[in-house]
This record gives sequence, C-alpha cells and structure tokens, in this order.
Amino acid sequence: MYLGIEIGGTKLQLGVGADDGRLRGLWRGAVDVAAGSEGIRRQIVAAVPELLARAGIERGALRGVGIGFGGPVDDASHTVIKSHQIEGWDNFPLADWIAEVVDLPAALGNDADVAGLAEALYGAGKGLSPIFYITIGSGIGGGFILDGQIYRGCGRGAAEIGHLRLRGGPDGPLPLEHFSSGWAIARGVSERHGKALTAVDAATFAQNGDPDSREILALAWSCLAEAICHVIALLCPRRIVIGGGVALMGEELLFQPLRRLVDERVFKPFAGLTDIVPAALGEEVVVHGAIALARQRLGR
Repeated sequence: MYLGIEIGGTKLQLGVGADDGRLRGLWRGAVDVAAGSEGIRRQIVAAVPELLARAGIERGALRGVGIGFGGPVDDASHTVIKSHQIEGWDNFPLADWIAEVVDLPAALGNDADVAGLAEALYGAGKGLSPIFYITIGSGIGGGFILDGQIYRGCGRGAAEIGHLRLRGGPDGPLPLEHFSSGWAIARGVSERHGKALTAVDAATFAQNGDPDSREILALAWSCLAEAICHVIALLCPRRIVIGGGVALMGEELLFQPLRRLVDERVFKPFAGLTDIVPAALGEEVVVHGAIALARQRLGR
C-alpha cells in the first residue's frame, strides 16, 4: 500500500492505494495561497492521519509515498525547483521532508508526468506505448510515457509542451500557454466582452453560437494543433491523452476540431499513427500517478 500526494496551485489531494487503479481512501482540500508552502505542509501533516483513519489503514501497512508536484522538480536532489503559483517552494527538499513526516521513503515527480503515468497504466493510454499526456488547465503541462515509465530527459523534466514557443509577439515567439491555456482563453473572452469571464464561460458562449468565443477557441485549438504536430514529428507517440479542466469542453468544442487540424498539418509519413483522446481518470489522476511512481521507485 502506498500514499499518493498531489500538491497543486489551488488543490491538495492525498490518496492511499495499492497501485491497482483503485483508491482505498481520498482526502481533498483547497490550498490557501496566502499561507504559502508552509500552509500546505501544515495541511499535509494534519491530513495523513485523518486519511488513514477514514480508510481504516494502519500506517505500518504503507510502503512509501509518491508526490506529484505542480512545478518542475530535480530528480537528483529530490527537490522542488520552483512553483509558479505558491511562494516558498523554491529549492525545497520536498521528498526528504515528506519522508521525515511519515517515516517512509518518498519519491517526487512533476504532476503532469505522474498524471501521464496514471493514464498510461490505468486510463486512456492503457496497453499502448508511447503515450504523450497533455493537461490543459490554467497552464499547460505534458508528460511522455515510454513502456510504462516516465521519460525525464537529463533529470529535470521533459515534454514541457506548454513552453513550446510558436507564434510571434513583439519580443519574439510566445509559448503555447499564451494561446491555448485556460488562462489564455479566459483572457481572450474577457477582453472581447469587457468583463471578467472564464474559460467555462467561453465554452458556454461558443456552444450558443457567440462568434467572438468561437474565434478565441479556434485560435487556441490552432496553436494546440501546431504544438501537437511538433510532438508527433519528434516523438510519434501511439496516443495523445488530453486532460485538465479545458479538456472538459468535450468532443464537439475541442476534440473534433483539434483532430481535424492535426490531420491537415501533421507530417504526412506519420499521418494516422497517433490518435487523440480525452483523459479517463478524472480529478484523482495525479494521486493515482503518485502512487504508481512510489511503487516503481520504492517498491520493496
């Protein structure tokens, strides 16, 4: 049995399971941004015994802890490199701290990487390889899973599709996140309508035929398709799995136009080799992946 922890910019989740695609217990809480990283660490200390008690699991049954962190991490030092949402995480020895709190070995990974691992093992990518995972929420993250293992490049990450630079701005090309993230879609629809709106609003307006919202989504999917074509040209994965809040826009608004654009632009010798599907594991995907990471790295 393993403990899995997701630390995000707005959400904290802890789960316990045996890395079989099922959770025996789940604890979920909101992150207090103003409290910074110390506030999150206090939440974790309090949540672990509460989760185990609710799940009816003795601490002695746990073999290790996996962590999916919302930001880049360093494999060699087991530290957080940086958080773009929460103050106080820079260069923090998170795996060592967790290990001390729970008196168990801990494995640290990036949240998009471990989400991709979960989808490859138990979700929309099960039985296939390679899998490229994309999460589209407030930002955009990616993970590359090869034969059931996360590909981490030189040890500080890889597959960061959200930072792939595409179209030009005044100071040069801008990253995919600038065009296709939930934040970018919200910015666009807010500017068009002259009030604060969200990506969910943009989807609702587009569904109802609003031309401004449809234009904003068309630009977002055009840039996303361009980035995906680069991924296919470089890695040619068997399947691309897309998760995150923006993916909930569904087949008609997102996946159908995205597939059409990719089909039109993809490197022709690779056409038809990669399919694009929605993620399957829902809001607990990072917890599942963190548990899988713990088993792979710490299994004993």
